[in-house]
Amino acid sequence: MKPPRKLHIKSYGCQMNVYDAQRMVDTLTGEGFVETTSADDADLVILNTCHIREKASEKVYSELGRLRAAKAEAAQNGRQMSIAVAGCVAQAEGEEIIRRAPVVDVVVGPQSYHHLPQLLARANSDGRAIETEFPLQDKFGFLPPPRPDAIRARGISSFVTVQEGCDKFCTFCVVPYTRGAEVSRPVKRIIDDVMRLADNGVREITLIGQNVNAYHGEGPDGQSWPLGKLLHRLAEIPGIVRLRYSTSHPRDVDDSLLEAHRDVPALMPFVHLPVQSGSDRILAAMNRKHTAGDYRKTIDRFRAVRQDIAFSSDFIVGFPGETEEDFSATLALVAQIGYAGAYSFKYSPRPGTPAADIKETVSAQDMDKRLVRLQELIDSQQSAFNMAAIGNTVDVLFERAARNPGQIVGRTAYLQPAHVMASPDIISQVLPVRIESLERYSLLGELAAPAHAGRPASSHMTHGA
Repeated sequence: MKPPRKLHIKSYGCQMNVYDAQRMVDTLTGEGFVETTSADDADLVILNTCHIREKASEKVYSELGRLRAAKAEAAQNGRQMSIAVAGCVAQAEGEEIIRRAPVVDVVVGPQSYHHLPQLLARANSDGRAIETEFPLQDKFGFLPPPRPDAIRARGISSFVTVQEGCDKFCTFCVVPYTRGAEVSRPVKRIIDDVMRLADNGVREITLIGQNVNAYHGEGPDGQSWPLGKLLHRLAEIPGIVRLRYSTSHPRDVDDSLLEAHRDVPALMPFVHLPVQSGSDRILAAMNRKHTAGDYRKTIDRFRAVRQDIAFSSDFIVGFPGETEEDFSATLALVAQIGYAGAYSFKYSPRPGTPAADIKETVSAQDMDKRLVRLQELIDSQQSAFNMAAIGNTVDVLFERAARNPGQIVGRTAYLQPAHVMASPDIISQVLPVRIESLERYSLLGELAAPAHAGRPASSHMTHGA
C-alpha cells in the first residue's frame, strides 16, 4: 500500500479562497493526499492566490522563490515536489507565471480547481499544465455532485459558496476579469452541501460569493430563487442554528432578503455591506451605480425590519481624484451610520482595470493621513459597539477551547469573540452569556444559565447592545 502524499495549501485573501482551499483538499483527498502544515515536506504545494490587495502577485513570486529552494532540496533527497499556483493571480497572469517562475508545474484558475487531479497528471506527463478558462457552467451546473464524504466539517462554522463572479465592473476591481460573470449554484447542490456539513457537526453556515446577494440559483421548482428564499430553506435543515452571508452589494438588497432578516431567527443580524466611499462624485468614478443617499436608504430598510441589526463595510481611501471634500463626505457617512467594524485600505491600481489609467492621483502622504483619520473613527465606533455589550446577556455559539486553560471561546451574533470559564461540553451549543468586561476585541463573561452536555443548540438572541 502506497503511503499518502502530503499536501500543503497556502491561501491568500478572501473568504472565497478559504472555501476553495478546503474544496481542493476535499478533491485531492480522494487522490491519496493528506494535509501537512509545512511546505518543506509536502509532495504538492498549492499557492491559492488573491489579486485584490497591493503587490499580490509579487508576494506570490517571492514565495515561489523560496519554494524553488525547497523543491531542489527535495529532488536531492530523491523526492518529487510539485508546485501549483491557483486562484486569481493564476487567472490573471496564466503563462506569465511559468515564464517568471519555471519551478511551477500547474497554473489553475479559480473556476477549475476541481480539475486538479487531471492537471497534475498532465503536468507529470507533459512537464506543465495550465487551465485558466471560465468553465462556470461546468463548475456550477453540470458537474456530478461530490462524493458523500467529500464535504467535510472543519469545525463548528463553515463557508459554503453559493455565487461566484461579478457583473458590476467597479473601475478599481479585478474580480470580473479573474472570477468571470456572476453565476449561482443550484439550490439542491447547496442544500446537499449544508446537510452533509450539519450531519458532521457544523452549526453555523456562512454563504459566500463575490456578490452573494445577487444569488439567483435554480430552485427545485424550476424557478430562480433569490438569496432570501434560499436562507429560509437552509434554516429548516436540522442542526443549523446560525446563518450568515458575505459579501453583499448595496444594489442587490431585495425585499426577500429583508424579509429573511425579519422572519428567520437563525439569520444573524450582522451584515457586511461595502460602500467604498461617501462621496457621490467618487462613487460615480468607481462605477458603483449607487449614491451615498441610496446606501443610507438601504441601511434604513434593514433597520426597519430588525432593530438590533449591525453593519460592517469596506472603504477605499485615496481613489484617483479624491479631494479633501470627498474624503470628508466619507467621514460624514461613517459618523451617520455607525459601524460595528469595517475594513479600510489605501487605493492601489490593478493592471487592466479602468481606474489604473486615471492620471489624477492622490499623494501617498495624503492617503496615509486620510487612512489614519478614517480608521480612528471606525475603531472608536467598534469600541463603543463592544463596550455596549458589557452588562448585557448575549447568545454565544461556542466553538473551541481558548488559549487560556479552562476557557471556552465562541462568537456572538456580531462575530465578537466571547470567552467563558466552562467545560468543553458546551462546544457546539448556543448559550446565554452575561458579559462582564472587554479585553481588546474580546468579550469576557460567564454563562447566564447552567450548561448541560447534549443540550439542543438555540438560535434565540438576547442582545442589549
